[in-house]
Amino acid sequence: MVSALERATGRRFCCNRPFSGTAVLDAFGEHHLASGELILYTSADSVLQIAAHVDVLSEPELYEVCTAAREVMDGEHAVGRVIARPFDGSASAWHRREGRRDYALPPPSRSYLEELQAAGVPVHGVGKIRDLFAGVGVDVKHAGATNVEGIAATTALLRELDEGFVFVNLVETDQVYGHRHDVPGFAAALRVIDRAVGEWLGLLREDDLLVLTADHGVDPTTNHTDHTREYAPLLARFDGDGGRRHDGALADVGASVMRWLTGREVPELPGVSFI
Repeated sequence: MVSALERATGRRFCCNRPFSGTAVLDAFGEHHLASGELILYTSADSVLQIAAHVDVLSEPELYEVCTAAREVMDGEHAVGRVIARPFDGSASAWHRREGRRDYALPPPSRSYLEELQAAGVPVHGVGKIRDLFAGVGVDVKHAGATNVEGIAATTALLRELDEGFVFVNLVETDQVYGHRHDVPGFAAALRVIDRAVGEWLGLLREDDLLVLTADHGVDPTTNHTDHTREYAPLLARFDGDGGRRHDGALADVGASVMRWLTGREVPELPGVSFI
């Protein structure tokens, strides 16, 4: 596969093993600068990540490499995402830039996002949502490379929109604090999100639904840097919620959003509405 990637991209690679995204820069950053070989690594997720210092490869050039790699990593060698990881700095002070970009496989089947679109509901993606779904089912992409940007975009949409679905990913909670075992940073990020949610609650109308959840665990105190396996939180505010508990699959969120915004179910898709 590395040979195929080198032919497709015209670049050479180093590393080619599972690695923490920050530790891999300490291990291969200087070699990368000296040799020009791009840093190729993976994790427990179905991903292929390519890191490049901006002095070796500009961000647009790295995106071109990842676009070519996405075409290679298909069929029997398909991975969920090819991820561009630009960085700068120097030894002992490497810095991952905000120009991360995810190149995802198209969803393997129809999703609730497409069902919402078919029902006439505008779909807004904040942060990397559009990238994760390869653009399928998302009408408008809003920037959110940091939690601050994502929160600001979400707040603006709540003020401006009369209708629609706003799908938000606050990426730093996972990427910057969880994976890097930054417990104080993780706690501070949660406090910032909590204050934002307080503002959002004041902007919601009676016919609005707010759901806060996660797509996986990321315990910042664990002894490894991959995702962890605890239950993900589910907090929802809607008229008639009754303060009750719901346990179920992540797909239940999609089913609930579908029922709330359209009044109907999609039997061929997974999930049971909690509404």
